[in-house]
Amino acid sequence: MQGLVLKSTGKIYNIILENGEIIKATIRGKLRIEGLKTTNPIAAGDRVELTASSDTNSQDSKISYSIQSILPRKNYIVRKSTNLSKQMQIIAANVDHAYLLVTLKSPVTQIGFIDRFLVSAEAFRIPTTLLFNKIDLFGAEEERLFNELSAIYTSLGYTCHRICAENEAQISFLRKELKEKQVMISGNSGVGKTTLVNSLDPTLTLRTGEISKVHEQGKHTTTFAEMHSLASGGYIIDTPGIRAFGVIDLEKEHMAHYFPEMRNLIGACRFHNCLHLNEPNCAVKDAVEKDEISFSRYQSYLDLMYEDPSDPHRRKTFA
Repeated sequence: MQGLVLKSTGKIYNIILENGEIIKATIRGKLRIEGLKTTNPIAAGDRVELTASSDTNSQDSKISYSIQSILPRKNYIVRKSTNLSKQMQIIAANVDHAYLLVTLKSPVTQIGFIDRFLVSAEAFRIPTTLLFNKIDLFGAEEERLFNELSAIYTSLGYTCHRICAENEAQISFLRKELKEKQVMISGNSGVGKTTLVNSLDPTLTLRTGEISKVHEQGKHTTTFAEMHSLASGGYIIDTPGIRAFGVIDLEKEHMAHYFPEMRNLIGACRFHNCLHLNEPNCAVKDAVEKDEISFSRYQSYLDLMYEDPSDPHRRKTFA
């Protein structure tokens, strides 16, 4: 029997079966994914093999299935875990498309965060769209910044949309894009992910949070990534608010491959193994000086290259 994981809370999994029934299941024994050290072996979006459970010691009588194995993944997206005993946390699996919510006010999404997410999505071949939310709060400065950022990311092949998550006319296009797909919505805490999901399917009535007036940051309301079936068709994975996104499992020698504007220049540098840092006759650095590559994007590249991989809090080691 096969099922699709809707939610993982670490020990108990909500799974939808092929007949539409939603059941609870646990992992039978220790399930390991070869080659991966993770805090969670199973994530929302995974397809799993199940058997009826004979565990009569379960404290929850509703748990009547156990997960035997995970079917091969098409892809997955991860972030660094702050748990030093593990390397990563799988946020979602088998993602057809990712939508990153960005806010330029209340709270402010940092450019470095956007770039880290895009690098990780590029590495796992997940196409990504940027949704600039809360445009009703835009003033002159936010409009200027939006025009600047959308110009940068559109030139790199990323679609950018201006939306207000509660405005039906501005989000109706998403229902068409999401139909028959399994997509992920992500972003910092407080950017409006859950509000958007509720707007796309009002029958879900998920709990939303408030913005902290002290730090202008969102308060976590989604604790675990959870996938929802939309009435209009398709599945959407609502992820926990992420304050820091640590790129992991990527070799620094290949980091430029995940920046489209740099990838196009690979081979044009004087040295074939150029890291685009201090080497002479570097095509990437020349492009930055000529404003052909955004300085903010190059700064994000430098931050990733100089980052200490053992630092779970992603503190910058390059200024």
